Amino acid sequence: MPIALRKFTFLHLTVLAGFCGCFRDDANPADDPNIPAIAKYFTTKGRYEEVNPYLVEDILAVNASILQPPSKQCRQVHLTAIVRHGTRYPTSKNIRKMQQLYEVVRRDASGEESWLREIQTQWTMWYTEDMDGRLVQKGVSDHKHLAVRLSKLFPSLLSEEKLRGGFIKFITSSKHRCVNSTMSFMAGLTELWAIKDMEFDHAVNDALMRFFDQCTRFVQEVDKNPSALSEVDKFKQGPEMRRVAEKIADRLRVPYSDITDDMAEAAFYLCAYEFAIKTVNSPWCRLFDEVDAQVLEYANDLKQFWKRAYGYDINSKSSCILFHDAFSRLDKAASESRSGKQVSEAVTVQVGHAETLLPLLTLLGLFNDSDALTSTNYATQAQRLFRTSHMLPYAANLLLVLYDCGGGELRLQPLLNEKPVTFPGLTNQPAPVPLYEDVKERYRELLRGCDFEAECQLFEGPA
Repeated sequence: MPIALRKFTFLHLTVLAGFCGCFRDDANPADDPNIPAIAKYFTTKGRYEEVNPYLVEDILAVNASILQPPSKQCRQVHLTAIVRHGTRYPTSKNIRKMQQLYEVVRRDASGEESWLREIQTQWTMWYTEDMDGRLVQKGVSDHKHLAVRLSKLFPSLLSEEKLRGGFIKFITSSKHRCVNSTMSFMAGLTELWAIKDMEFDHAVNDALMRFFDQCTRFVQEVDKNPSALSEVDKFKQGPEMRRVAEKIADRLRVPYSDITDDMAEAAFYLCAYEFAIKTVNSPWCRLFDEVDAQVLEYANDLKQFWKRAYGYDINSKSSCILFHDAFSRLDKAASESRSGKQVSEAVTVQVGHAETLLPLLTLLGLFNDSDALTSTNYATQAQRLFRTSHMLPYAANLLLVLYDCGGGELRLQPLLNEKPVTFPGLTNQPAPVPLYEDVKERYRELLRGCDFEAECQLFEGPA
């Protein structure tokens, strides 16, 4: 598979301030009037800080207690970090929907509420179609700050010595927002260590980071198949979504027919983007109460469930190539460590998309509810595990930390968004970090099979 190598020369930009190792988990964003009350429901358009609220107070804070090796003899020997790009502009498709909504509100809405007057007289439609998903300045900061925090959590792996020595590898999707996120992550490290005399490579590899584009069966049976998302369509036409649209129409004093489900979503995402990009509690947020936000969150979760997760088997199987890549790196690091050699790839940073992470999390069996999400069971899914607001904010990351505990004993700890998660089926381990061999046994069938080419071909071969 062709892999493009690109050089990146680092300029020393703004020095990151406050290299503090402290950690507080008592931040309460609800006390901050600049944070929308509905911010925790913004699904894949949410800030990383809503998943880890302590970062609002100190963006470089880390909670070292999340790392739980069973003994002090255990040392970190490898880290794989699969990371979503940082905060971005809306896509051109969503910008068109926002424009349509804005025209209705500007032209037809009536009322004396201050937030409505603000939209009509002060707010301007500043999103333009050429922005189309590009990384914003907040997205640059997302990855710079993540890099610094991970260097604090894994100081023996993500270190200046390892970076200068070529032991840290960077791989990215070809999309500009991912390339720029990768460069931002690297800049976070080079600014931290004031490295100005070296260049570092990153590899562009869409086969790994955009596998979903290259899996023919997924593209044909799910991505380009309108009927694959029939549950989503039914929910959008159902009573919960209809009520949300009606409440928006009531608040704007326009006919119900003026507000479509697309417009309701556009207003929700306007609130989300204004907050994620500019950190403002936009007047658009006043169109929703918490009940509305929960319905709109479910609508997006439903879409992600059927298009990228447990809805269809091929959704997760499309990530087989990334799954095998991760375990081959872990195997190599394990072999080198066991034989007393220096691990040649201490850290692998792979930057992709929500659509990269979610199929892999699904393949690993994480956040799997007993009942599928459907158009008719919204009321019973309030406590669901599958919640993209928690799983996939901007800069979401799956971390796989390999420990060598001596005597050939290797252990693997998974973290999602800097929080411990548990491999399904390995919850009864005596130690919180399972043996690497037990993890491999848990995923034995996938490690033996899960062949990308075989899973992704559209038609079965001859018997």
